[in-house]
Amino acid sequence: MSLSSLPSISTARSTASLTADAAALPPRAERFGRALLGSLLPLCFLALWALASRQGWIGRDLLPSPGDVLRTTETLVLSGALFHHLAATLARMLAGFLIGAAAASLLGALAGSSVLVHASLDPLIQGLRSVPSIAWVPLFVLWFGIFEASKIALIAAGVFFPVYLNLASALARTDSRWDELAATCERGRMARFFLIALPASLPAYITGLRSGLGLGWMFVAAAELMGASQGLGFLLTDGEQTGRPETVLAAIVIFALCGRASDRALAALAARLAWR
Repeated sequence: MSLSSLPSISTARSTASLTADAAALPPRAERFGRALLGSLLPLCFLALWALASRQGWIGRDLLPSPGDVLRTTETLVLSGALFHHLAATLARMLAGFLIGAAAASLLGALAGSSVLVHASLDPLIQGLRSVPSIAWVPLFVLWFGIFEASKIALIAAGVFFPVYLNLASALARTDSRWDELAATCERGRMARFFLIALPASLPAYITGLRSGLGLGWMFVAAAELMGASQGLGFLLTDGEQTGRPETVLAAIVIFALCGRASDRALAALAARLAWR
């Protein structure tokens, strides 16, 4: 058996897996039922929120009604302010995510494929991972100033750690039998990495990217709270300083929707890449 047969084996298994997955796909009605079930809890929460506001259980100066939040969002949309702030946040988020994911992918691949690199690099990264996100803020402000560079650096730091940890651990757990087979067939280290280790680690890597994306949205809010003049984080600060809780809640809801939409988009892209 040679290494050249590995792609055919992998292709056969992938074809069988795809056939089984296609057969296991739920009917359209069942998929609709699952989507409806997933929206049930948010709808119940929204109804409870509206009831609490209507009955006066919580003052509107603390918790405005869903209608107040919707009207505030409509005002932001009609004035164009929402798109201005959203564009600034998305630009920071995209830059920070790409930088953090690229650095994590490079170092994670090195640490996962080399015992020496892992022993040298991993203790430092594990230690830095325990540093609270807010602790990086003064350091990045000193290094990069209060403008865009420090905000992007903070987002990249949040994205980095889950991507690195998932990729490095997945590469280190690659089944040694396949690697031994590749070595027996006299394939080089680089070929073994791309033919065996990297495809095997793809699911964990995708999980790391999605986790990093979620942390990136958390870090972009923290980044925009440190002196930003535009962005969804600025809306949070502006609403808090001017006593407008409906603006704060509108910004929180938009953050949640953006995070959900970006996660779905990344999951769809990852599924397509994994299928290929």
